[in-house]
Amino acid sequence: MSKPEFQAAVPAIGPDGAPMTIDDLPPPDTKRWVARRKAQVVTGVRSGLISLDEACRRYTLTVEEFLSWANAVDQHGVRGLRVTRLQDYR
Repeated sequence: MSKPEFQAAVPAIGPDGAPMTIDDLPPPDTKRWVARRKAQVVTGVRSGLISLDEACRRYTLTVEEFLSWANAVDQHGVRGLRVTRLQDYR
């Protein structure tokens, strides 16, 4: 009889470099979206902690809004999510 193989789940690494769990995501009633919180949501979706549909429902986001956050992270890092920098990066 062979031993069952277990794969260790790869932990999500948050924007600050620390391991991230579902508990590290912003609360559903978040009203003030700072760059760090946006980056946590993007990381959560990309790592599989939460689905895109669930994130959009939980945070009342449109898919386009989430994709703009993800694009900003890809192009400019977490700093690209700062509202004061949007015009600089466009």
